[in-house]
Order: sequence, then C-alpha cells, then structure tokens
Amino acid sequence: MTANKGRDTKPERLLRSALYRQGLRYRVNARPLPDLRRTADLVFTKARVAVFVDGCYWHGCPDHYRPATRRSAFWSQKIQGNQARDADTNTRLREAGWTVVRVWEHEATDAATAKVIAALKAL
Repeated sequence: MTANKGRDTKPERLLRSALYRQGLRYRVNARPLPDLRRTADLVFTKARVAVFVDGCYWHGCPDHYRPATRRSAFWSQKIQGNQARDADTNTRLREAGWTVVRVWEHEATDAATAKVIAALKAL
C-alpha cells in the first residue's frame, strides 16, 4: 500500500504539463475549501475550478474497475466509500460555488486538457 502514490501520479503529471504548456497556472494538491479536509489534484483559485484525476481502481471506474478476488468485501466497501466521498465532495464544492472537473486516469491527456479548459472558459 505504501507504493501507491497519493499525488504526482503519471496521469496527473501529464495533465499538469499539458495545462502548463497552454499557459494556465494552478495550485497542486490543494484544498479548494480550507474547512473541508479534501484536496483536489489541481486548483484554479481565481476561477474556482477544482480538478480531480481519479484512479480507475480506487474510484470504481465503470470501464476498468475489476473487483478484488481476495478480501472482496473489504475492498468493495472501500471503493464504495471512495465513491460516496467523491459525490459528497462534488456536492459541497458546487454548493460553495466551485466547478468540479473529474478526469479518469485512462482518459487521453488531450481530452482531459480540453475538459479542464472548457470548464475554465465557461466561467
């Protein structure tokens, strides 16, 4: 478990470098709301956009998630808890006036970049 990175994963780094090449500046691994103990992978503070790059296994991707064969009850509960926390985070941020962008780790970097830029331009 200690080998699983919580930040600076390859999909995050690819997205960050693509956005940086577009001239966008952001905060990395920051709390959008100081009172909420949840960090977004990228935070555009002035635009109030929070970007999350979700891992397919840890967040239960509908395309790539495969249930664990060992300790399946534990892992199923863990993944469902992550999904519930993600939904709660989305709700709380939207209620506070933030735009939430969720990107799966398997998404192409160009598509993820376009999704973030579209969210920033929509404001």
